[in-house]
Amino acid sequence: MATKAPNALKNPDFPPLPLEEWESTKDTLHLYFQIIGKIRLEQMPRRNHWWNVTLYVTSRGMGTGPIPYKFYTFEIDFDFIDHQLVMRTSTGATESLALQDGLSVSNFYTSVMKALDVLGIQVDILAEPYDNKSKIPFAEDYQHATYNPEQVNRYWRTLVTIDQVMKEFSGRFYGKTCPVHLYWHHMDLTVTRFSGKSIPVPIEASVVEKDAYSHEVISFGFWPGDDKVRFPAFYSYTFPSPDGLELEKLYPKCAQWVDSNGSPMALLNYEELRLLDNPREALLNFFESAYIAGAELAEWPVEELRTIPLNEL
Repeated sequence: MATKAPNALKNPDFPPLPLEEWESTKDTLHLYFQIIGKIRLEQMPRRNHWWNVTLYVTSRGMGTGPIPYKFYTFEIDFDFIDHQLVMRTSTGATESLALQDGLSVSNFYTSVMKALDVLGIQVDILAEPYDNKSKIPFAEDYQHATYNPEQVNRYWRTLVTIDQVMKEFSGRFYGKTCPVHLYWHHMDLTVTRFSGKSIPVPIEASVVEKDAYSHEVISFGFWPGDDKVRFPAFYSYTFPSPDGLELEKLYPKCAQWVDSNGSPMALLNYEELRLLDNPREALLNFFESAYIAGAELAEWPVEELRTIPLNEL
């Protein structure tokens, strides 16, 4: 049974991450992510369910991975240890930009585009926020300019741990699953499982929704909090949502079902998780219990989709 640790420092892999403490920095960083994500969106070949637009946790921050351009590749990495943005090409060229307090979204955007131009890379993006509370075009946004290095590093260290747990959980599933990646529209780190069954998509749905929800899914994620959920949390939802899902048992005990636009969503408060004796195990149990709840009610072939240990093959 999971119990609360008496000392918060007992779990340094899950540091405190109160939204109110770093919200200004988070909002600025979110827009930085959108700019880099839109560059990747513009250049990457299309993949199913928008897997071509996401960012990935790295050993120093977040990054795009290699992006094709003409006869070579380039990549863009946020370094949250030395606090710089580094742009590299497969030809050996490098440009960098210091990440520091006072760097407005406008200056970040302008500097990134100039650096890419120096590298011989021309990319045109729709230079405005997507599905974000800020509606200011990137080039005009001097409002968002807060960057606290310690807070950003703490957030990234949290993602490093969660990325590891999600990858372990992902390895238990033998069916189609996405990489562990960050969708920059909502700033959530996610991993999604697919049953393999396609589903009808309403004609009135947007292109984004049509590609994202063309098949049955059970998705799992973490986001640092926003205007609606005022704390960092883990979530899971099943789509389409089967009847009675909200009656299924979740683990650990502090997890709960909440309403999300008329459908049940499993929710686990990050702060409650990090105070447990073994938060890694508890997080795996949360993902597993939410998966079993959705998969069994939706009649997924659970046993067929289970990864068999090599010594049992």
